[in-house]
Amino acid sequence: MDNARYYHSHVVKDFLEEHQRIKLHFLPPYSPNLNIIERLWHILKKNIVYNKFYLKFSDFNKAVNGFLKEGSWRSPEYKKSLTDNFQIINPNFSGSYLV
Repeated sequence: MDNARYYHSHVVKDFLEEHQRIKLHFLPPYSPNLNIIERLWHILKKNIVYNKFYLKFSDFNKAVNGFLKEGSWRSPEYKKSLTDNFQIINPNFSGSYLV
């Protein structure tokens, strides 16, 4: 989850003390690639928004709701994108391109 302030509130902390089986894992800052909802928004925009024009907002609303209700995003085409199985990439910055 992101590092929003409400996850650090006293209410949440008290709840977590009572339910110790629940562990929170925070994402690093500025990492939308690790946030699965950002991946879903990307797929939605690719299918509903890009290169399309909706004369009425109601048409746009219907398209978005239809996409989510039909479950088009569950197709095998997007299976690899919508997963929580991440690899940690450690870049090698020892190259001579850094000045």
